[in-house]
Amino acid sequence: MLDALEKLSVTQQQQFKDTANKLLAATFLSKDKKDNKESYYFLMSYKDLFDEFFKILGYEIELDIQLGAVMLSGASAANTLKLRRDESLVLLILRLLYHEKMKDTSLNENIICQVSDIHEKYDLLEIKKKLNKTDLISSLRLLRRYNLIEIIGDVTTSSCRLVILPTILMAIKSEDITEVFNTINKINAEEAAK
Repeated sequence: MLDALEKLSVTQQQQFKDTANKLLAATFLSKDKKDNKESYYFLMSYKDLFDEFFKILGYEIELDIQLGAVMLSGASAANTLKLRRDESLVLLILRLLYHEKMKDTSLNENIICQVSDIHEKYDLLEIKKKLNKTDLISSLRLLRRYNLIEIIGDVTTSSCRLVILPTILMAIKSEDITEVFNTINKINAEEAAK
């Protein structure tokens, strides 16, 4: 692996470092996100080298060319992000919205929703504890940091638009959307039992 790295130009070595660090920090890369695009294509070009590098660290790279998405998996429990209840619900709702809106768009279009769509879906799910604005904003910023969404506009307004990136399909791999509903219901039942 070191030989292969040394054969890269200085610029390519820097790009390798930048891409590896970006993946370690964010777990996901999406070619649809402007600041991920270059890293995504660089990783595609040098996938074997990245595979070797991350294998040493105990990780595996999952590349889905159809989605244009990359996920770093296999981390130990110590390196796994534990989502709070509201963060989990927002993520699951965004996954539902992605599924619903995918039916109405072509493969080349981004899936876009508004913050108000999250509130509507949350209300439809009849979850007892309401989602407050601070927790929602915090959740959306966290999901943006992990390259699951892009925020367009002022996130504090209900008309703010969100681009749901295809990396969400790797974060929640449920092929059956009813599994997502079941997970939401389980969270809701646990909250009611408290």
